[in-house]
Amino acid sequence: MTTANKQFDFTEGSIMRKMIFFAAPIFIGNLLQSSYQIIDSLWIGNLLGSSALGAVSISSTVIFTILSFIIGINSATLTVLSQRTGANDEEGLKTSLNAFVFVLGILSVFLGIIGFVLAPSILTWMGTPESILPMAANYLRINFVGIVFLFGYNFIGTVLRAVGDSKTPLRFITMAVVLNTVLDPVFISVFELGMEGAAYATVISQGSAFLFGIIYSIWKKGLPFTIPTVPQIGEFRRIFKLGLPSGISMMAISGGVLAIMTVVTSFGEIVVAGYGAAQRIDSVIMLPATTLGSAITSMSGQNIGANKWNRVSDIAKSGLILIFGVALTISCIVFLTAGLLMSMFINDEETIEFGATYLRIIAFFYPFLGINFVLNGIVRSSGAVLQVLVLNIISFWILRFPLAWLFSTIMGENGIAVGVGISFVLSSVFAILYYRFGKWRNIDIFSDEKMKAEERQDD
Repeated sequence: MTTANKQFDFTEGSIMRKMIFFAAPIFIGNLLQSSYQIIDSLWIGNLLGSSALGAVSISSTVIFTILSFIIGINSATLTVLSQRTGANDEEGLKTSLNAFVFVLGILSVFLGIIGFVLAPSILTWMGTPESILPMAANYLRINFVGIVFLFGYNFIGTVLRAVGDSKTPLRFITMAVVLNTVLDPVFISVFELGMEGAAYATVISQGSAFLFGIIYSIWKKGLPFTIPTVPQIGEFRRIFKLGLPSGISMMAISGGVLAIMTVVTSFGEIVVAGYGAAQRIDSVIMLPATTLGSAITSMSGQNIGANKWNRVSDIAKSGLILIFGVALTISCIVFLTAGLLMSMFINDEETIEFGATYLRIIAFFYPFLGINFVLNGIVRSSGAVLQVLVLNIISFWILRFPLAWLFSTIMGENGIAVGVGISFVLSSVFAILYYRFGKWRNIDIFSDEKMKAEERQDD
């Protein structure tokens, strides 16, 4: 792929303007992708009831947990390829791309098998109510069958964003969402497959998007995909040096989410269903922060590759200004419309009441969560993935889960939101301190290649 194929060159020009125009398609894509489970929840909650909705909520948490390791290594893709792009290293881009395809492909198949086999045991360990355990297990297993498809088209989107193209992935995601929207009611009601029908619809939609993504990316966009071969030892070392901490970091995050779910399940089906619906809304609220974090990793990665550190600092400042304004606006909207939003997912009054209260309590804590995503995105782009791992462990295991448990024992089920919200504030303090005083600027992920090049010159 030549430099001319890049949609955005972040090493020059207006930072705020490029940030907005680059992040906007990513946001729309993330919004569409989040609609997978939202659409499933809308159909299942309204057609099959609150018990089925609770089963989907728990199963979705498990899926994210099992996939988190691959998602983490996929984030290392963004770091490596964006720096390759910023340095105009086209041969290095091709080599690294092949290595990531090989490693992530094997891992996705392996974890898909593990998830399929262990699904019932995991759900039982989580304290899933017996009444919804069979439904949740079937839904979970079907989704694990399609894990390669889910990984595949997300990986293609990551590669495109690394080289500055955030628009093309929208094509794949839009296709998958439209298919899922059409197939969900058909499989659930017409074929009378219930929850399993929703899972089949999702897998078929993701598989179609994956195949279309491969064809379009190679033939139309010129991505240097090749038949995967065993990578060189240097690429293996780089992937696992960056990918393992990133994967463990994502597992720390998803494990923390899973741990909080065990607190939720202790309050019974109504709270599980209400929390599940609130989390669907919550996932949309968080999209600006997650989107900007991903966009900033690409932007700062290119500038680190080009050795333009002043622009990296300007990217951080622009990102913080943008996310704080957007998050505060969304917080106000959610606070005022929490009950209406909850009623879209479920008809049970008690469930709606709990979910709406949860959203109102936590609404104005979201700007602090945005600080975490922006600053961690900057730090991650340098290759400081081990440091981000430590920050995430602090955020979820030292702060969020313990505080959610503590306040739930003091205040009941509403204490879950209080504990989570306070953890957002404290986590942002740790993120600011590391960004300001940490040594992430000294990291060079291609130091081995530079040493070898110097040795060849000496010879």
